[in-house]
Amino acid sequence: MLRPADPSDRLRAIYRIRCDGADGIAARAQAIAVEQSIEMPLAAVDDDRIRREVVGRVEAITPAGAGTFEVVIGLAVETVGGDAGQLLNMLFGNSSLHEDVVLADVEFPAALVREFGGPRHGIAGLRRRSNVSARALTCTALKPQGLPPERLAQLAVRFAQGGIDYIKDDHGLADQDSAPFVVRLAAITGALRSAGCAARYVPSLSGDLDAVRRQLAAAIEAGVDTAMVAPMIMGFANFQRLVREHPGVAFLAHPAMAGAARIAPPLLIGKLFRLIGADAVIFPNHGGRFGYSAETCRVLADAARGEWDTLQPSVPVPAGGMSTTRVREMLDFYGTEVMLLIGGALLEAGERLPAATTAFVAEVANYSG
Repeated sequence: MLRPADPSDRLRAIYRIRCDGADGIAARAQAIAVEQSIEMPLAAVDDDRIRREVVGRVEAITPAGAGTFEVVIGLAVETVGGDAGQLLNMLFGNSSLHEDVVLADVEFPAALVREFGGPRHGIAGLRRRSNVSARALTCTALKPQGLPPERLAQLAVRFAQGGIDYIKDDHGLADQDSAPFVVRLAAITGALRSAGCAARYVPSLSGDLDAVRRQLAAAIEAGVDTAMVAPMIMGFANFQRLVREHPGVAFLAHPAMAGAARIAPPLLIGKLFRLIGADAVIFPNHGGRFGYSAETCRVLADAARGEWDTLQPSVPVPAGGMSTTRVREMLDFYGTEVMLLIGGALLEAGERLPAATTAFVAEVANYSG
């Protein structure tokens, strides 16, 4: 088997590849190295520098069991150009079309990590916004789609009266006729302000880059300092642009469409979302509506908030069908450097919504490990 080369000047993309036997994996790995770099026959490259510095290099091949191999390919940093969209393209653009290939992880040169910059606020910033120093943060969601702005505003106030820290739009709330963005924004922020509530409203930004910029400008003018985006729908490059244009805004990243590509969730949601600026990353908790395992969730949370060069930690936000009966279990599992997101289970309380929210927040506040 091949042994790793010096990775200091390269991205090291780690793929899981299905292959029938060890005889064919070397050629398969080399084909992917070329596909993810120059995308043309190597024999047709007559420039020595490109062959030496730009062409992808197969650095290691290791059996991974069950007819799969782990393949490490070194990719030139210069091919990324500091562009988050191009980063994703170089890591997995064409190879995502191969059904037998998974992008499992990436090791980044320190200079590239610092260039992207990661979260501007992270755990510490989201704690400061909500005046929470030690306990886990709490969050809920406004739903369902179809409610008019005044009904959404009433829900927001009732959640806030229960002491919740963050109230986000459901990711399906966009600029729909039932609740246009600017009308919804004005109704919810106005209602929270009139009621003297401290909860932070987190609007969901949607549409093309021009629309998202208009929405974010309106939100900032209304006093909002935290917003939600779906990087896989918005696009990595557009999200990167928003983060750089609005350093005072904290961003929650929603995982919609994150399962559409064969990229390992801890890498995509925990690591790449963090790298390009997500201050908090929402993901499906194990045992909920989705199929993530406990181990996947643990690795994802560690990727989001673990030590990584100069980057601030992102807040892991386990969600997806969580109930208040699981609060202690989740805090035992993740610790308190986390934001617990419970939406539908609180909405089921109906008229008791403020009391159910108060009980949720109190259980989080009283947790002692």
